[in-house]
Amino acid sequence: MARVKASHRFARISATKVRPFADMIRGKTVAEGIDALRYLPNRGARVLEQVLKSARANAEDRGARNVDRLSIVEARVDGGPMFKRLQPRARGMSFVIRRRFAHVHVAVEAPEVG
Repeated sequence: MARVKASHRFARISATKVRPFADMIRGKTVAEGIDALRYLPNRGARVLEQVLKSARANAEDRGARNVDRLSIVEARVDGGPMFKRLQPRARGMSFVIRRRFAHVHVAVEAPEVG
């Protein structure tokens, strides 16, 4: 079976908040990854869990058997564009507020046999 991907582009969360969870599930099976993310209280874990479930559903749609045994070969979080806002400060200055986005990518593949 070929590699099956899913992504959530322009997620309204900064990439640094999701990246540790992507590192945590990379290399595990889909079932282990979902179990690991399910009990974490972080919003970044929810975003990654949704993308992982989407990749599992895409694999099932493509005819993969035992979708929970597929291994997570790619879990990547890239930074997206930023909304830039100005916040007024003292003495006529202003600070830039960067509202960050993230692109979350997950790919699953059948494990190597042999």
